[in-house]
Amino acid sequence: MILSVLDQSPISDGGSPGVALAQTTELAQFTESLGYHRYWVAEHHNTNGLASAAPEVIINTILSKTTNIKVGSGGVLLPQYSPLKVAEVFRTLEVFYPGRVDLGLGRSPGGGQKTRAALTDGVNKPLSSFQRQLKELQHFLYDDLPKGHDYYGVKAKPASPTIPDMWVLGLSERGARHAAKQGTGFTFGYFISPDAVEEALQTYRDKFEPSLQLSEPSVNMCVFAVCADTEEEAEYLARSQDMWLLQVEKGLDTKVYAPDEIDFDNLPGDEIDKIQKNRKRTIIGTPEKVARKLQQLSESYQVNEFLLITNIYDFEKKKASYQKIKTAVDRLYQ
Repeated sequence: MILSVLDQSPISDGGSPGVALAQTTELAQFTESLGYHRYWVAEHHNTNGLASAAPEVIINTILSKTTNIKVGSGGVLLPQYSPLKVAEVFRTLEVFYPGRVDLGLGRSPGGGQKTRAALTDGVNKPLSSFQRQLKELQHFLYDDLPKGHDYYGVKAKPASPTIPDMWVLGLSERGARHAAKQGTGFTFGYFISPDAVEEALQTYRDKFEPSLQLSEPSVNMCVFAVCADTEEEAEYLARSQDMWLLQVEKGLDTKVYAPDEIDFDNLPGDEIDKIQKNRKRTIIGTPEKVARKLQQLSESYQVNEFLLITNIYDFEKKKASYQKIKTAVDRLYQ
């Protein structure tokens, strides 16, 4: 089993964006030392609790401070941008760090209607154009725009010795179809939409069309995970993530709060129900329990790589969680 990381650069209560981004870099270095395969950073806008507004900048910083781990976006929100510009940004990264760059792409609008309008400078860019944009981006990366295309003759620069691997992030059958049509890797967001996993992965595999990048389907899956030596400690640490998820879904403060500051006893019943429902998106427990659950997911859906996301308050406990999971998984597969 391959373990990787997805990091949203969460800001803990009392912290700052600078601290969050410094921790992102430190966590990348730490997980590289543990043997994690890739490290992806997210893109979020107009939120006070996530510092990941410019993934391409964070990626460059992480690449400069690591040696072997693959680094990428999870993912660039393509509907807001020009395929040519995205191709040139990631080609530039590839020139500096050949073979280490992943280009993960999402269809999300990136925020509310006003935020999206600001990102596109008021230009109406329909989400339905995502497949076309994916195709154009692929053409720019591989320098094979067909004659007759409106942009034929335009080349993405600089020329790079290798091409970043493309991944499409998806939560449903629709995202799976986009990835399959262009022959890219497919990342399923189990941490957001666990009920859609079977249909999405089957669609991707059934509809996959070979490309210059891939001759056969390639899948990984992103999962929330919180791990500690005891079940009680893991549950305690996960309170931060429980409340964070609830706040995100309510459109409220998205900073991560300390577990002992959270009073679940006085939450309304519907919010308690929501927290319990969200637990389907999360693996929480001892190292052995988390490793076994990942193994079950791997066997159930034929996925051998998991991107783990851990949004808890205490940074040292977060690092320990990643370490304990890696050790337990390695032991399980010895």
